[in-house]
Amino acid sequence: MQPALKQGIDEIYCQLIPLRQLRLIVPRSCLAEVIRYAPPERSSPAPEWFRGLVQWTTLKVPVLSFEELCGRSAGVPGGRTRIAIFNAISGKLDTGYYGVLTEGFPQLVRVNREVIRLDDRQPWPPDGPVVCQIRMINEYPLIPDLERVEELLHRCLEGRGRQLT
Repeated sequence: MQPALKQGIDEIYCQLIPLRQLRLIVPRSCLAEVIRYAPPERSSPAPEWFRGLVQWTTLKVPVLSFEELCGRSAGVPGGRTRIAIFNAISGKLDTGYYGVLTEGFPQLVRVNREVIRLDDRQPWPPDGPVVCQIRMINEYPLIPDLERVEELLHRCLEGRGRQLT
C-alpha cells in the first residue's frame, strides 16, 4: 500500500478483515461480498489451510483459512465466522473468486501516509502469503500477497483434478 501512497494518491479506502488471531488489510475493491459461514465441501486430501468449496451465487468457490496458510491455528468456525469473497486478480482461478474465513465483518478504513508505518518486528518468508505487516494506530494488520494466495489455491485445485463451475 505504501507504493500507491508514494505515487500521489493521498488516501486509499481499505477493508480491515478480522481473523481469529490476525487482521488483514486489503483495498476495498478486493472484496466482492461477505457471506454467512457454511461448511465447505471437502472431498479429497488437501492442505489444512484449504477448507474446500462453498456455493456462492451460481459458483462453487474455494475457501481457505489465511491463518493456517501462515502456519497458525485457526480454531473451529463459530457463530461469528463469515466468508469474505475475494475478487481474484491473477486469472488463475476458473471462478474468478475465492473465499477467506473471517471472524466477523470487515471494517471500512481510510489509509493515508500519516496512519501507517511498516512493522518489521516479525519476518515473513519471501515466498509466503504475506507481503508485510504494518502498524496502523493500534492495529498491526498484514498485507496479504493475493497473487501468491491465488497461486497456492490454483495448485491445490489443480492437484485435486477438479473443474469448478
